[in-house]
Amino acid sequence: LSCHYLSSLGCDLPQDHGLLHWRALMLLRQMRRLSASSCDNYTNHFGFPPEAFDNKQLQKVQALSVIHVTNQKTFHLFCTEASPAPWITTLLEELCSGISEQLGHLEACPLLEAGVGELPLVNGDSILRNYFQRISLYLQEKQYSPCAWEMVRAEIM
Repeated sequence: LSCHYLSSLGCDLPQDHGLLHWRALMLLRQMRRLSASSCDNYTNHFGFPPEAFDNKQLQKVQALSVIHVTNQKTFHLFCTEASPAPWITTLLEELCSGISEQLGHLEACPLLEAGVGELPLVNGDSILRNYFQRISLYLQEKQYSPCAWEMVRAEIM
């Protein structure tokens, strides 16, 4: 879902919103600390829900909520004290700052401010929450190991 699409929802996002998203992806790429071969015994079956991002099936309000929930959950994964991520501190801080700024932009959208963005997503909201719950459980089961985090980092990218 693009920033242009969000603008069509009546959200006047700052011009740098798209740049913040791009920067977050670049930071995630830079945060890679392990090669895939060093984590061969780690697999992930998070079950990313592509249907949650299908523009054809989303109504405008639902699209905003999908993007908001995705950013919230990504922030929670990487940026809370409950998640002891093994990243270089400066990269992690920059990632968290950017995601926080994106959340601020989204939360300033009139639809979300009015609470309309919290409408049910025809299972989209619960699908996304379940997806991120699987990721959290995976990290817990793997005791937040560096390889587990590498699998999560690659998944979020």
